[in-house]
Amino acid sequence: MAKPKLFLLDAYALIYRSYFAFIKNPRVNSKGMNTSAAFGFMNVLTELLNKENPDHVAVVFDVSAPTFRHEMYKEYKANREEMPEELRSNIPYIRELIKAMNIPIIEQKGYEADDVIGTLAKKLEPNGVEVFMMTPDKDYGQLVSDGIKMYKPKRFGQGIDILGINEINEKYGLERPEQLIDVMALWGDSSDNIPGAPGIGEKTAKKLIGQYGSVEELYAHIDELKGKQKEKLIENKDQVMLSKKLVTINTEVPIEQDYSDLERKEINEEALEKIFNELEFRNLKKRLMPDRAAQNDTQGSLFDMSETKVETDDFENIQTVETDYKLIISKKETEEFAELLSQQTAFCFDTETTSAEPLKANLVGMSFSWKKGSAYYVSIKGNELKENEIVNLFKPILEDDSKNIIAQNAKYDMLVMRQFDISLGNNLFDTMIAHYLIQPELPHNIDSIAERYLNYKKVTTESLIGKKGKGQMSMGQLNPEKVKDYACEDADITWQLKPLLEKQLKDFKLDRLFNEVEMPLIHVLADMEYYGVTIDSNALKNIAAQLRNELIALEQKIHEYAGMEFNIASPKQLGEVLFEKLKITDKPKRTKTKQYATGEDVLEKLADKHEIVPAILEFRGLSKLLNTYVEALPKLVNDKTGRIHTSYNQAVTSTGRLSSTNPNLQNIPIRDEKGKIIRKAFIPRDDEHVLLAADYSQIELRIMAHLSQDEAMLEAFKNDEDIHLSTAAKLFKLKPEDVTREQRGQAKGVNFGIIYGISAFGLSQNTGMSNKDAKQLIDNYFETYPNVKAFMDKSIATAREKGYAETLMGRKRFLPDINSNNRTVRSAAERNAINAPIQGSSADMIKVAMVRINRALKEKQLKSRMIMQVHDEVIVDTHKNEVDEVKSIVLEAMENAISLKVKMKVDLNTGNDWLEAH
Repeated sequence: MAKPKLFLLDAYALIYRSYFAFIKNPRVNSKGMNTSAAFGFMNVLTELLNKENPDHVAVVFDVSAPTFRHEMYKEYKANREEMPEELRSNIPYIRELIKAMNIPIIEQKGYEADDVIGTLAKKLEPNGVEVFMMTPDKDYGQLVSDGIKMYKPKRFGQGIDILGINEINEKYGLERPEQLIDVMALWGDSSDNIPGAPGIGEKTAKKLIGQYGSVEELYAHIDELKGKQKEKLIENKDQVMLSKKLVTINTEVPIEQDYSDLERKEINEEALEKIFNELEFRNLKKRLMPDRAAQNDTQGSLFDMSETKVETDDFENIQTVETDYKLIISKKETEEFAELLSQQTAFCFDTETTSAEPLKANLVGMSFSWKKGSAYYVSIKGNELKENEIVNLFKPILEDDSKNIIAQNAKYDMLVMRQFDISLGNNLFDTMIAHYLIQPELPHNIDSIAERYLNYKKVTTESLIGKKGKGQMSMGQLNPEKVKDYACEDADITWQLKPLLEKQLKDFKLDRLFNEVEMPLIHVLADMEYYGVTIDSNALKNIAAQLRNELIALEQKIHEYAGMEFNIASPKQLGEVLFEKLKITDKPKRTKTKQYATGEDVLEKLADKHEIVPAILEFRGLSKLLNTYVEALPKLVNDKTGRIHTSYNQAVTSTGRLSSTNPNLQNIPIRDEKGKIIRKAFIPRDDEHVLLAADYSQIELRIMAHLSQDEAMLEAFKNDEDIHLSTAAKLFKLKPEDVTREQRGQAKGVNFGIIYGISAFGLSQNTGMSNKDAKQLIDNYFETYPNVKAFMDKSIATAREKGYAETLMGRKRFLPDINSNNRTVRSAAERNAINAPIQGSSADMIKVAMVRINRALKEKQLKSRMIMQVHDEVIVDTHKNEVDEVKSIVLEAMENAISLKVKMKVDLNTGNDWLEAH
């Protein structure tokens, strides 16, 4: 007969794991509350109860009061970060959920959860019960015995490891599980700040205890060891013995808990329902309380221990909801459906294609929806009509400005349809962009948004065409019937999301930004991508040859400095050369894997230590230039158009700025002479065009002057002064003509640093001045521009009150950590509270300007086209006969995009390549 099962759950270990499992895709309810920890923990608990059906169960919590270990060692857990605020807010709910499940919560002042669990496990094991300690914490391995096992969740929900005596012994090379105490005493534990023996890691600790059996026996035979290892162990004996006490789980906690107290009981449905409703755990409610759920559900209750699979993500899916998805494939069906679609005032539109790159993709089909649970898939493959005939039926509908077209990532669909000479109408609603404005920090793909707003898990693309790689199929290879459900589901879900997102846009007062800036911008970006930019591939070939010769010469020089040949690109070999052979510093930094740190930030600080370091930095810079741009750009030229079509990302940065990929235009070097030559390869379309580049001058400082209303700063801009020279003169109390280049550079560092909430330490790192001088400079700055300091303080205070920072146009950046008890986390949020209104307003301004420029070029039917946007710069491929008119359009749009108390300054030039124009 099977023994009864007792499960003891390590609460905080499981709660933390639940929270971080959702860190990239948090669960957020309609009130904006992050419910990841509570949701994850309840799923873990529910799955455990369903799968293992324990007879007895308890959840054990740590208490906030100091434990006996803190009394023993004041530094115990001293390096632990404060609990994230979003996790902390879930704890009261989790405790109430456990109580509603009628599961005992156990905690004991002065002791940790592992001590309480260890005591209960050892105390109750003799009752003939099989005890399972549910925790990911390795320390519990020391408690394992014949009747006590670890029930350890794997990472990322990949199942469970059940660890008994054999598993623990094998894992750590032990004879008995309790020897894990000795291994940990030597190894230490960085998460708990337990020191262990310096220089001894897991591998060596296991080897020593495997050989000697215990720490005490190791020291009894210490003379058998040699060298530094022996010295370190003798030197740190007291520390090792203390560590052993700290890692030993106390199994004598004075706790009175009867076995019968832990017996599993019926849940309190009324209490549980109340919490589920508040947290919006709809499917958990249906799973645990089917009679109380508003919808019928075939899953049994918690105590119906059937073989029904419990979905750990708790979502609806295409199998659990009613749908009416139709395949349109005959001529008659297609024509009738086009007529039906033309009668709709609003509908969702989505394309299925053969590639993620829209200008290389072939159209496979189009899906439409205008009613929840209902959608249509018009297949190109297998259709009686030809591709152009099908698409032309829908052209007048898709181009109709009176139709409200809803789409997810509308720019992609726009570019696909551009290949058929179809331009989507201007009455757009893009769910991806809407969600980006509402929750800029979260993922914006349709799968994530559907899970968050509809509690619905979509059919994955991989389930249809396979994982990325050689074996992956194309959507065009599939039978249209198989594509139908996937395509219709996309359209149906997007249609359902629209009203939910639209309401939040209005609630958060983001609807103006959405409708007047972001939606028109989609058309602008689609135009820019479709038009593309011309590259001078021959110039790049010549540059590549030049760079390769320079790299060969640099490599020889570096080898001469090193006195040996080695692989410069190998961090391991480079570290050994710099820090073991050349010994350029006596305190080299190391990475988490104990390898020498040779990152750019590390080497820059060591540049004056040895002539090899600047040479290595130059070598790396030229290598990056060659690999990332010079050799890569020609490969990105589209075979059909002969131009590069970068992809602009509208929903990536939390600040509102655009980013780009293939190529990443934002990262093209502009400061050093070598980097600038890349711009020379960007050229006009033909001899009848020139490139016109318009760049905002000090846009963020001007916005800060407007936001802060600082009179001195406003006056400087009004008089068109060199702001950095003017600032330096004020800071150092000099006439402008007496300011040195170094002083202007330091003032520039403060001007721009203040925008990002720079500290004295940060300024000293950036400018090379001492920390003391940097602090004095910042103090002087705030005396010079007192309203700037007032603006910064007010920005932080407002963000603390509202939970977000806001731009001039209402763009929001949510800052959940602004009231955190963790100083590091809070400081980062405070810097963002200062920077977000400035950088975000800058992003809004250039977007408004782009929309106006593009509109004017079209309205005037000019041949010139806007082709790039990089940082604060706009580039127009300008017909030579239109230069003056385009200059006027661009200046008007950029200078007056948003009304400020400071006049915006735009540097504008033309040239036969980007470098010349810039």
